[in-house]
This record gives sequence, structure tokens and C-alpha cells, in this order.
Amino acid sequence: MSILFSFVLFYLVIIPVSLLPFPLLYVLSDFTFIVIYYFFPYRKKVVMRNLKKSFPEKSERELRIICKTFYGHFCDLIFESLKLFTANSKAILKRVELVNPELPETYYKKGKSLVMATGHYANWEWPAITLPYHSPHTGTGIYQKLSNKFFDKKLRQTRAAFGMKLMSTREVASFFEQHVNELCTYGFINDQSPSDPLKGHWMRFLNHDTCMFTGVERYAVRYNYPVLYGVITKKRRGYYKIEYQVVHDNPVDSKPFEITERCALINESLIRSAPEYWLWTHKRWKHKRLLQP
Repeated sequence: MSILFSFVLFYLVIIPVSLLPFPLLYVLSDFTFIVIYYFFPYRKKVVMRNLKKSFPEKSERELRIICKTFYGHFCDLIFESLKLFTANSKAILKRVELVNPELPETYYKKGKSLVMATGHYANWEWPAITLPYHSPHTGTGIYQKLSNKFFDKKLRQTRAAFGMKLMSTREVASFFEQHVNELCTYGFINDQSPSDPLKGHWMRFLNHDTCMFTGVERYAVRYNYPVLYGVITKKRRGYYKIEYQVVHDNPVDSKPFEITERCALINESLIRSAPEYWLWTHKRWKHKRLLQP
């Protein structure tokens, strides 16, 4: 994609859409749902395959209801993400409720940085960018650097406007070292599929043999930063709630993969409670577990 085309797409399409009030934004979401669910299905086979394997106890009818509800939520996510390009902090803060802000503040008073894990559940973007308003820590997050330099820059600028510092996946180790004397919250999306399955941890997750990303545990143990999990739930359309749970208070005393498994179990419990709000379109189980000799 050329810089010129990116420029035109951003300023003539994305920004005008982003500027729409929320009611009109959700009208567009409803229209998009009709298109990608009924007429031009987007990864629908992937979603149904994932659901069938994850919930073998559910009937075909139950799974199709979950699938349909998921696509409605998925379209909302698309437009809620676009809204971040023009929304002010006040508008987003009204739509994200933090249940227990005293928890990260307690660690801040103790002079401790935090590792914060969450998953691709509900809306992970809005709670992430409101983190600097909910915690005295410096809010940081890891993201996959975009190949398009124009949009990568815009993404960084948008998050920076809310006070969030972003680090690409290639910058994580150096970022931790550079900020070791600063009280930060390091945000990880913990249900990513590791690029190298030999470096992940295998466990049962949603009825699958699943290779788990271990970055949360690795950095938490290395720096002995307490680990919290951000449990995000959808209250109603366009409104979310986040509650922090302590995963481990002293990671250097944890057993190997204990933190990884605790995070996964929290995420799994959340997904089972309302499966329609997890990101079923991503190919979470693309790696196959190799039998040990």
C-alpha cells in the first residue's frame, strides 16, 4: 500500500468514520455485520471449527447462536477501534469502568512495577488506553509493529495521546531494561499464539492442546514484578468493565509455568462464561503438539 493511498484512506475514510457519534457508528457496525456474516463471510468456517472443538457439549444450534452473536460483537470492535483515532479520553473513560483501582495503586505505593496480562476478550483496546488514567504507573503496552509505516506511526500517535507508551514485539527486552528505574505497568495480550512453538508452554485450553505464550511469566520472573490479570467484561453495547486479579505477588517464588497456566485458566473461565466475546477469528491453534520420543 503506497503512502499516498494510505494518506487518502486515513483522512477521507477512517477519520470521517471515527468522527461519527457512537449511535451512527453502531449503525455502520450493524450494516457491516450483515455484509460479513450473510453475504461475504469472513473466516466463518474458522470460527465454527474453533467453536465446535472448544465446546463439544453444545448443540449445533447453540454454536450457531454464539457464532452469530460473536460477529455482531466483532463488528462493534472494528468501529470502536476506529473511534480511538479521534475520541477524547473523557468519552472513552465514561465507557470503561474500573472496579478496583486501589489494587495497582497499592503496588505503586510499595515501589513496584507490574506486569499486566489480559486476552482478546470483550474490548481489550479501550481498557488498555485508559490505563494511564486508572493507575499511577506509567502505562505501557506491547504491539505487533505494522508493515505499513504510515499506519504504524498513526497508531503510536493515537495511543500516545492517551498517555500510553507502546513497544513493538522486537523492543520488549530493551524497553524493560530502559525503564527498570521507573514504575510501569507492562501490558501483555496473553493469548497470542507463539511464533515458535518450541519456546511456548503446552497445556489444555478450551479442549485443545494449546501452545501458550510465556512472555508474561518470563519477564515477571526476571524482574520479580507482580502479575495482575485484567478481567474485562462487556456490560452492554459500547460499555465495558475491568477488574484486576492477582495472578502472582512474588514471581521469583513461582513454579515453572505456574503463572502462564494461571493466566490461561482465568481467560478460559471468562470465555466459557460468555464465549461470544472472545476473538474466534484468529487461528489460535495453528501449531500442532509434537509427540515426545
